[in-house]
Amino acid sequence: MKDRSDAILRTAQAAYLERMLPRRDDLLREMESYAATEAIPISDPEVGLLLQMLVRASGAVRVLEVGSAIGYGTIWMARGGETTLVIGLEKDSERIEVARGYLTRAGVEDRVQLRLGDALEVMRGLEPPFDLIYLDSDKKDYRRLLDLSLQLLRVGGLVVIDNLLWKGQVADPPEDPDDEDEEAEILRIFNGYFSMHPQLDSQVLPLGDGLGLAVKKKPLVTDLGGPY
Repeated sequence: MKDRSDAILRTAQAAYLERMLPRRDDLLREMESYAATEAIPISDPEVGLLLQMLVRASGAVRVLEVGSAIGYGTIWMARGGETTLVIGLEKDSERIEVARGYLTRAGVEDRVQLRLGDALEVMRGLEPPFDLIYLDSDKKDYRRLLDLSLQLLRVGGLVVIDNLLWKGQVADPPEDPDDEDEEAEILRIFNGYFSMHPQLDSQVLPLGDGLGLAVKKKPLVTDLGGPY
């Protein structure tokens, strides 16, 4: 059982929900252990399972993952659909090589394309549309990543964003502003942008480290005849 000292939910409830999760296969558990040992951030298992469910339920054919790390979330999503293509962006070349090994062992390497580079640059060269976009990258870039995502995402497509509650710190700032965690402050501002974005129906869920889930809406038409 993973450390729950920084869980968003109360310890007993978090542990109960963890016990309710279906058992992961040996490969996923190996990846979880490797990530913990090497201090590599990956999605929580419950987030991975939800990603797989969303891919399967939506019938997503093209999925974009921003921040693939060692390919943990990538495998969950690739397993969500037999014809699903996952394009994963990662800026660390060593992590990409580790991910390729895991993807091959998982048997999904033929449906995953890993691309090395800065996501803000790589995304500008991608062709739309995508059915689901998962953001799990540098928190300071979330607003720009979301804006780019909405240019690539089809109407009715899903945006999923990890770490929006940041170990609960987003909702519980310290009394002394000097003690504020920089990422927590960034995410608090971003969450307002995400929750009130006119192109999205959105919700922040207390799952994992706080998960944003949104659907891209059809553009509204103003009285002047143009969308906004």
